[in-house]
Amino acid sequence: MLRNISRGHILILAVFLPVFLGLVYIYYKNTFSSFTFCEPCYNDNKLEEDVKELVEKVEVKQCPDNASWKIGDFTIQPGVTYAQPSTQLGRTDVNSVTNWNVPLVWEGTFDPVVIDAIYKKMDPRIAVVVFAVGKYTRFLKGFIESGEKHFLVDFKVTYYIFTDNKKDVPEVARGKGRNISVIQVPSASRWQDVVLGRMKWATITIDKQIRNEADYLFMMDIDSVFHNRFGAESLSRLTAVLHRGYYKTKRNDFPYERRSNSKAYIPPGEGDYYYTAAVWGGYLEDMYQLVKYCYTMSQEDAKNKIEAVWQEESHLNKYLLYNKPTKVLSPEYLWSDYDKVPGDIKVVRISQLIKNYAEVRPNGGN
Repeated sequence: MLRNISRGHILILAVFLPVFLGLVYIYYKNTFSSFTFCEPCYNDNKLEEDVKELVEKVEVKQCPDNASWKIGDFTIQPGVTYAQPSTQLGRTDVNSVTNWNVPLVWEGTFDPVVIDAIYKKMDPRIAVVVFAVGKYTRFLKGFIESGEKHFLVDFKVTYYIFTDNKKDVPEVARGKGRNISVIQVPSASRWQDVVLGRMKWATITIDKQIRNEADYLFMMDIDSVFHNRFGAESLSRLTAVLHRGYYKTKRNDFPYERRSNSKAYIPPGEGDYYYTAAVWGGYLEDMYQLVKYCYTMSQEDAKNKIEAVWQEESHLNKYLLYNKPTKVLSPEYLWSDYDKVPGDIKVVRISQLIKNYAEVRPNGGN
């Protein structure tokens, strides 16, 4: 398995990143690490173009298929006991396969014992990227504590916490092989800028750090709590989650970007599903391409003085329409405490918390 970038790329990163990104420091202490992007550089208009140019130029080449980390054969250790699978019985109230023939995952469509045993044998490293800017640091403790109980338990997991308030990151008891890395980012005056900034800082940090430390990466919203198992059934090359509000909606009623001058534009009559941007994941390199795409397209929109109706979620849906996900997760994998749970949702695995948006968002939720 080849997990490291080449010496040439390391040299480029070492020489140019401190100049363009205003890197202040990087330090590691046990399993709790941190680095900072200085705010004065962030406010420099020229830096925006420099960062974009750097991200485009310093792109690590894909490793050959026979050398890079990838899913292995579906092998399992002898002696694992589980119920015999049926060829006749299963969920009949929901669709469990997409029209491009990949799994659409619901409770009752997989055996957790079998799938965990398969993936644990592969021993993947999983990154979870969350942003806790401003008053959103209050959600960190609940997210991490519940994640330690339910999110890929007994797998290697690192929570990458992007925040403007490092001192508010709590110490939380974690299992073996489960770490925290803190990345300090500037504050924002609009919640929309926090959302769009996620793609920028995630793109840079994947290039700088995460690429060498993870095989899979999930982007998640911090204002959520895990309630039940969120396991290896979620892993694939590119995993998307159905938005709870639109999984029974006709495609022309999806909240896609319908303005043709936006890079996120999807014409009426097109579309598979409407995916949430609050949970999505996949192979590190595939996620890097998707995150970078959302950042680049939002920058193109900004040049044309337009902002996609749902920021990076609009660009995410545009990308996934033409680059199909290899696994789709049901709304079990992101529900909301605001909504009643219908009969087809047999288990809520993670749910967004009720909150006063006017109080927690930097611009009062507007």
